[in-house]
Amino acid sequence: MPYTVTPTSLPEVLILEPKVFGDARGFFFESYNRRDFQAATGLDVEFVQDNHSRSARGVLRGIHYQLVQPQGKLVRVTAGSVWDVAVDLRKSSQRFGQWAGVELSADNKRQLWVPPGFGHAFLTLSEHAEFLYKTTNYWCPEHERSVVWNDPTLAIAWPLAAVGQPQLAAKDAAAVGLHSAVVYD
Repeated sequence: MPYTVTPTSLPEVLILEPKVFGDARGFFFESYNRRDFQAATGLDVEFVQDNHSRSARGVLRGIHYQLVQPQGKLVRVTAGSVWDVAVDLRKSSQRFGQWAGVELSADNKRQLWVPPGFGHAFLTLSEHAEFLYKTTNYWCPEHERSVVWNDPTLAIAWPLAAVGQPQLAAKDAAAVGLHSAVVYD
């Protein structure tokens, strides 16, 4: 199997560790293979968009989600490292408002599957990080929403000691708390 799959504290959110082939010349791994992804996770998803961002140390992006055209995301880091977080935003879920976090880095080559119905965010831990994500639906800015990153009801354990006060985009600084947010049923 080309992936080792580990459920997080939110069973739908999965950590994928690819099988990496390396020697003195470098390394090789398949970052995505639909057939193998399905076999390893039991999920048959179609990705329609790839995104690539670069962020400086301390940049915090999120907690983002789309109410209409919700996106599943397969995310990874190709340079640097981030603390990556998924938040269950489904009111009908027993785990509504709970989160799972994992460090993703170019070194550990881990990937995280964030299913539709979950918010997503990351904090850049290294000098810079390049972040790639495959999405199951197209970006739809008119339906994008944000929950504030430091909502006390979520109590996300951000590793701020490593970066100081996070740098936020205006939309993330203006985000609302979980109990004021319009979320999934």
